[in-house]
Amino acid sequence: MSADPGSVPNVLVVEDEMVLRMRAVDIVEDAGFHPVEAVNADEAISILESRSDISLLFTDIQMPGSIDGLKLAHAVHERWPSIKIILVSGQVKPSDAERPENSRFFGKPLGVEQMIAELQKMVGAGALRIVPGPTDWPADQALRAPAAADSAPHHAQDAVLSAENDSLRLLLEQAGIDAQALLIQAGIDAEQRQAADKLQKLILGELHHRVKNTLAMVSAIASQSFRAAPSIEHGQKAMEGRLTALGRAHDLLMQVSWADASLTHTLSSATEPYDGQGDRRFHFNGPDIRITSAAVIALAMTVNELCTNTTKFGALSVPAGRVEITWTIDELKQRLRLVWMERGGPAVEPPTRRSFGTRMMESLGQQLTGRVQLAYDPGGFIYSLDVPLGSVAVPPEAILLR
Repeated sequence: MSADPGSVPNVLVVEDEMVLRMRAVDIVEDAGFHPVEAVNADEAISILESRSDISLLFTDIQMPGSIDGLKLAHAVHERWPSIKIILVSGQVKPSDAERPENSRFFGKPLGVEQMIAELQKMVGAGALRIVPGPTDWPADQALRAPAAADSAPHHAQDAVLSAENDSLRLLLEQAGIDAQALLIQAGIDAEQRQAADKLQKLILGELHHRVKNTLAMVSAIASQSFRAAPSIEHGQKAMEGRLTALGRAHDLLMQVSWADASLTHTLSSATEPYDGQGDRRFHFNGPDIRITSAAVIALAMTVNELCTNTTKFGALSVPAGRVEITWTIDELKQRLRLVWMERGGPAVEPPTRRSFGTRMMESLGQQLTGRVQLAYDPGGFIYSLDVPLGSVAVPPEAILLR
């Protein structure tokens, strides 16, 4: 970046979904501002109480924690009335009366150009500028890539997402008509149909929310994959790998009806495509626990980045290399520590730039209110995650109720 972050306005980004938060951070930076990240309302309040240089709050509405994003917005407006507020959501659309005065609302997936324009309108022109680095794009791609990155992908992306949302709406409406006809045909009485109709609306509403949230995540992954890619082919492969990892995580959650999943199963599912046929190169060691759906997706996406890196540059880039994944639970402190350790590969050197994969791995610690450490030991790269057990594991009482 070409400006000192301390010299430009700060925008507090509050989003619990790891990839979506990273996307929001990019939008803030592209608008010319410095992002400050938080994963929930409690952390956001703590940040606001400790500093007085936040110009705008950019928050999702649906979040875990003591209060949601809408209540956070009202609390911020009451305590810090000078802070501008932008609310976003893929599920609810609060009315003007429900939102704090002079706040703005946008539905997910976010329209990038619209968001940048609104941020600059509310806060100012901004001073941060992304300084392009050297790339190895082919000459014919290099000439047309910047213009395409600035305009066509955003318009095309918005058009595709709009069409998908329209298709989803029509499918949901048709599903409602079909369900009503089946209930009548089955001879179910009016009272039962009314109860079934309420249940159906709840299910379709949840489906709509999940699909829109997934579309927003896909949009964010696509943008991140091409943002710093050295070539179009590199960006395409990176995006395909990340979408495949997201799909595997969703497959795993479907097997358990989006309730919770095994930590061992999550890790084995994420690493299976990268394991050698007939020769296990990943070794797991740790007590199995049930983890939440949010932890499944976050871990699956992070492990995919680790696998991609090790097959390209690390231990699995050579036949003798291996990866050991171990985890322990400190019952006294109620913490989970997971370590990814590469052995038998080429000598390791620290990267020269902070890639999307690195940002994602570091962001996982923040996502789960814990810590992440990346060690570029010459003998092998080491990734360690230390988080509160409650941020990952499903409570025993919740498992008993199922």
